[in-house]
Amino acid sequence: MQNILLLEDHTNTARWLETIANASFPDAVVLHVGTLAEARLTLRQHHFQLVLLDIHLPDGSGLELIPLIKTFHADTVIVMTTVFDDDQHLFDALRAGAQGYLLKEQSSSELCAKLRGIPRGEPPLSPGIARRMLTYFHASHSSNTSDKPTSLSPREAEALTLLAKGYSIKELARLLAISEHTAAGYTKNIYRKLKISTRAEATLEASRMGLVHH
Repeated sequence: MQNILLLEDHTNTARWLETIANASFPDAVVLHVGTLAEARLTLRQHHFQLVLLDIHLPDGSGLELIPLIKTFHADTVIVMTTVFDDDQHLFDALRAGAQGYLLKEQSSSELCAKLRGIPRGEPPLSPGIARRMLTYFHASHSSNTSDKPTSLSPREAEALTLLAKGYSIKELARLLAISEHTAAGYTKNIYRKLKISTRAEATLEASRMGLVHH
């Protein structure tokens, strides 16, 4: 990680999260902003490898920022840092494109461990959040067994494994010796077949199918 953007409106919490980010990635530059307006301006001026987003802010929701981040920096890892552990906030964030969801109730060491797993392709999810996601998707699989196709071709299963390990479309294409267009097509087919829309969901599906182990 070279540059990290931290969006947090509470000063003491911001200092705490900044300390955690610095401890997780000592060589990174952490830039703190407290409002959506500041964040929008900053994102147009700098490139960030990681963005830590609060949800409730003085001028709106941190979720509003996700489309802008994806537009300007498609490779940026977006992690929600919040106190909200309910399904509504969690799945709204994942559907919007967040790749991680960390609860502020965790200790500094626990949050550091989750952030340090990002370069290894490990989705930064608080334990309670991971359990909630698994419960949700298991229930979804049980209720939609008849109409949810889960059979992937061997090539798609291979692609899903790489996606779950954190590889980008470009890296996936290189490792599978295919074009980026074809790699993107595999990814689209995988998401369509599994009825998912985010990398975090792909990782959970790959784990459920026994393709990866954490």
